[in-house]
Amino acid sequence: MIGQTISHYQILEKLGEGGMGVVYKASDLKLNRTVALKFLPPQLTDDPSAKSRFLQEARTVSTLDHVNIGTVYDVDEANGQMFIAMAYYEGETLGSRIRRARAEGLFVPVPEALDIAAQVAQGLAEAHRKEIIHRDIKSDNIVLTGDRVKIMDFGLAKLKDSPRYTQSGSLVGTLAYMSPEQIRGEPVDHRADIFSFGVLFYELLTGDLPFRAEHQAALTYAIAHSAPTPPRSPRGWS
Repeated sequence: MIGQTISHYQILEKLGEGGMGVVYKASDLKLNRTVALKFLPPQLTDDPSAKSRFLQEARTVSTLDHVNIGTVYDVDEANGQMFIAMAYYEGETLGSRIRRARAEGLFVPVPEALDIAAQVAQGLAEAHRKEIIHRDIKSDNIVLTGDRVKIMDFGLAKLKDSPRYTQSGSLVGTLAYMSPEQIRGEPVDHRADIFSFGVLFYELLTGDLPFRAEHQAALTYAIAHSAPTPPRSPRGWS
């Protein structure tokens, strides 16, 4: 893939890979700018109804214009595989920042955590004003670039409504951030994002997640029925 030209994008390097696809750094040969291309796994887009829902939502998301929301430029398809062209940001994910602090036996400083949380909240508020729900707020979907925070992957969670994806069990990775109504498979609105934001803020302050369990079924039960661990416990606050 490296060095290939797909549509009008030249692939430069691989940036990462996860359950929602492979991300490459690329050069936009038409507009002479660096972009990030996310290629979606075929199992996420071979369901025509899921693909149609995603395209509709991607077009809506591309209209979002906010300093705390990652910019979506385009959605295209090449060789039967869909990809999203997004703004490329130098930096690290919030998940990486939290893990780096914990590896050093530290926590993200409270002033920094408050600033990050405020920016995420501002981005979400703008999306919710336009009736757009993220559905997958988590630390690995937040990018820190300089003094700016960017919420990434708006709209991708719509693909998770696909029966083929749901049956694959790939939701486990983000289960810890889900609201009770999400894990029960009920319709969601902006309040699901607010719940996930609360989990994210807890993780920012403590370096850990509020609901923890040894397996998926136990975690699902904990989210639906248990109170979170008080945040003072992991950080040592009295």
